[in-house]
Amino acid sequence: MMMAAVRKSTNWFAIGVTAAAVVVVLIVGGVVWFANSQVGSPGTLPQSSAVNTETGAIAVGTGPKTVDTYIDFMCPICNQFEQSYGPTLDQLVADDQITLNIHPISILDRASQGTQYSTRAASAAYCVAVDDPANVPAFVKALYAQQPSENTAGLDDATLASIASSAGASDAVTSCITDGTYEKFVTAMTQKTPVQPGQSGIATPTIAVEGTVLSNQNDLTGDPQKDIVARIND
Repeated sequence: MMMAAVRKSTNWFAIGVTAAAVVVVLIVGGVVWFANSQVGSPGTLPQSSAVNTETGAIAVGTGPKTVDTYIDFMCPICNQFEQSYGPTLDQLVADDQITLNIHPISILDRASQGTQYSTRAASAAYCVAVDDPANVPAFVKALYAQQPSENTAGLDDATLASIASSAGASDAVTSCITDGTYEKFVTAMTQKTPVQPGQSGIATPTIAVEGTVLSNQNDLTGDPQKDIVARIND
């Protein structure tokens, strides 16, 4: 994941950041560069009207403009993005202005003590989407609310299933989550994540507005009206 550049007295997460701190975030926060360009077999495809099995997008809403978010559920900067931009994105969906395409990806498995939390959590999101896509936004918000710290084991499958149930999913998601039904799909879709301008590999969060991939460092200021709303209204 990458921290945005400072444009005001505070950065877009409302945290004072020095250049040295940005370096720490980049190193410790979990930017992962993928050298492997080969996309593996996607395994079982999540069959849902809301899921694009070519891109991995889970569509929320039906608005004519698009915003795509590529997120890792262990990524703390993704969580901060959700807190800063989520209410605006939710309102744009509610106003039928955008379709929000959520791409659950996995670049931080290395930071979960071998439990592959990022992949498991992303797979669980597809389980929820297949069960009933209307419950995906609540599930995503609940995962962020209970986000584990990097370099911990993360949440176990039983907890993921409980969170899914609390978000409205049926009992069917439990076996889907514990079986890791869509884990191979997550791995394949992760490698399709677009690279931000000026970078050489993928990172989270990555945001695209109307198909244009934004740079976290240059395009995200912490102001969703400027960064998102103005772009969809251009």
